[in-house]
Amino acid sequence: MSSTAPTAPGRWEAQRTFDELGRPLRDLTFTVVDLETTGGSAAAGSMITEIGAVKVRGGEVLGEFQTLVNPGAGIPAFIAVLTGITDAMVAGSPSIDAALPAFLEFAAGSVLVAHNAPFDVGFLQHFAREQGRPWPRFEVVDTAKLARRVVTRDETPNCKLSSLARLFGSGTTPNHRALADARATVDVLHGLLERLGGLGVHTLEELQTFSAKVTTAQRRKRHLAESLPHSPGVYLFRDDRGRVLYVGTSRDLRTRVRTYFTASETRSRMGEMVNLATEVTGIECATPLEAEVRELRLIGEHKPRYNRRSRFPEKVHFVKLTREHWPRLSLVRQVLDDDADYLGPFASRRVAERSLEALHDVFPVRQCSGRLPLAPSRSACVLAEMDRCLAPCDGSVDTETYGEMVGGLRDALLRRPDAVVERIDRRMAFLAAEERFEEAGVHRDRLAAFVRAAARTQRLSTLARCPQLVAGRREDDGRWAVHVVRHGRLAAAGVIPPGADAHQFVAELTASAETVPPGPGPVPAASAAETEKVLRWLESPGVRLIEVEGEWTCPVSGAGRHLALHDAVHQSRQGLVPFDEQRLPSPVHRPTR
Repeated sequence: MSSTAPTAPGRWEAQRTFDELGRPLRDLTFTVVDLETTGGSAAAGSMITEIGAVKVRGGEVLGEFQTLVNPGAGIPAFIAVLTGITDAMVAGSPSIDAALPAFLEFAAGSVLVAHNAPFDVGFLQHFAREQGRPWPRFEVVDTAKLARRVVTRDETPNCKLSSLARLFGSGTTPNHRALADARATVDVLHGLLERLGGLGVHTLEELQTFSAKVTTAQRRKRHLAESLPHSPGVYLFRDDRGRVLYVGTSRDLRTRVRTYFTASETRSRMGEMVNLATEVTGIECATPLEAEVRELRLIGEHKPRYNRRSRFPEKVHFVKLTREHWPRLSLVRQVLDDDADYLGPFASRRVAERSLEALHDVFPVRQCSGRLPLAPSRSACVLAEMDRCLAPCDGSVDTETYGEMVGGLRDALLRRPDAVVERIDRRMAFLAAEERFEEAGVHRDRLAAFVRAAARTQRLSTLARCPQLVAGRREDDGRWAVHVVRHGRLAAAGVIPPGADAHQFVAELTASAETVPPGPGPVPAASAAETEKVLRWLESPGVRLIEVEGEWTCPVSGAGRHLALHDAVHQSRQGLVPFDEQRLPSPVHRPTR
């Protein structure tokens, strides 16, 4: 552990002349903290490996705190690649039992600041509880949350710490080490507070309640929500020419749409959209799931300019393992009913290419295009010389040997990805030991892309194979919501009325459901996003299966087993919420008949 005297001059001089009510920001002491961990969830067993903090007041650094923390277990190769912190580095460091009290003493009496504060503060609170230590009543400022309210897309494409550090000219480049990231967060905090000062925010109270300003013209449009019902559904904002500007969903249409005309709506793009809107159309839905699905379909149909996600469900990529004498892998835009094996869909070509490279790293399948005859007579390419291809083109391998290798590849795609995971993990561990972190990072990204894609494919395809699945769940109001799913597509939704015959209602709902033919190959008869929403509901607590035609299963040894670590690393790099706070579906399905 270390504590150092301040070395940097104050930057926040512009806010030293205000005399406002409340607790002036210039007089408050902030402790800016950052953690490095072995994963994304303390509750799931992840440990802290480093704590870094900087104490500042009035723009001046008062002191710094830094310590490595011995997690008591091996640091995963993924984390070592991301942070550069290895088992050897933490071997002689204090445990969290000693490090946490020291940090709390350093931060006592200050306002805690972190970038994505729920992650860092959540870890600290978790270990305080484990130690039976009362958690001080810290007030917390989240620079990521503040940035989303203050910084525009024109200035930076996202609110990651690295992007904001560049925007505000930080003297420290974030590098996934705790003290360096805390120092960069200090510069981001000062940059944000300077901006907020220009907007009249000078006290902690004003900072905590700050939201984007709402114009009088926006407030006048509150009447657009008055005709909407207090029920779940989809709402569409339209302009004066009837064009759809934005599509959203809510459990309470009227209440949600009203927020677009109040200070609770803080997104600058939404303010621009509301200024253009002249009409709001509501579509009532029987259940929240039906509303979510309708939202996706309407976004795909209208492609509203103010919706960022799901506008182009048709623009996806797949990795295809061909069916021929000498199979190969290729990137395609469409799944055909050709008995080939497919991995995907991928939202971007770049991620699909990473998965393809991960598979080529492990399986020396040919990479040349076009079909080869059963007895090819070409010349081998450079990949054969590098032992990255078995070279069927020049007769270096027989069909039986090549077929065995392709069988292992197909098994990794469809059922068990362990061969890919273990091979690339070993490669990353070797590169990390050699301190070749950049190369190891390339393999990490390839493996993560493959694991996510394989898990997604296995989950989507198993539901896509079911001709019909009917399930119900008792909602908060005591009524039963029932959904009919055919080949991964929501075909009908309803709520059993009080006093009605449940069996008759389900039979009538099923009989009136949409006719859905199966999609080609493993692809569901809906967009991947829709089927994932259906899966999330099916796997939620309290759901009961009423009828299943066919089988709804997922391989026990499938890619879902490897998701947690890869997602935790991804969230750490992107500045997202902790893994255990996301409503992710379980990779294991319920038993089926």
